Amino acid sequence: QVQLVESGGGLVQAGGSLRLSCAASGRAFTYYAMGWFRQAPGKEREFVAAISWSGGSTKYVDSVKGRFTISRDNARSTVYLQMNSLKPEDTAVYYCAASNMGVIPTDFSPSNYRYWGRGTQVTVSS
Repeated sequence: QVQLVESGGGLVQAGGSLRLSCAASGRAFTYYAMGWFRQAPGKEREFVAAISWSGGSTKYVDSVKGRFTISRDNARSTVYLQMNSLKPEDTAVYYCAASNMGVIPTDFSPSNYRYWGRGTQVTVSS
């Protein structure tokens, strides 16, 4: 069992930065690939980024490549999402999720992630 709690969201102007954190409870955290998803009003939940159990492999959706960086600290049971050069279209609720495997699922569907946090709101003003 893994419990996830996101933090770090807020209101920022376009071009600004935020760092999201996801604190996990449960010793199994170190065995799971982790992901960040987001959901804007009226839209489906969208994959943003993922990281393997060791941190050695990462994946990003094309729209955030070069702007967002996912990382993890297994000693602290925490995964991060550094978001730079934010755009109004990045506005969404951001969710942290834990997969049920150590490698990043090749299918970025939310159904491949077993545990979810409650989300943190990110709002980017123009």
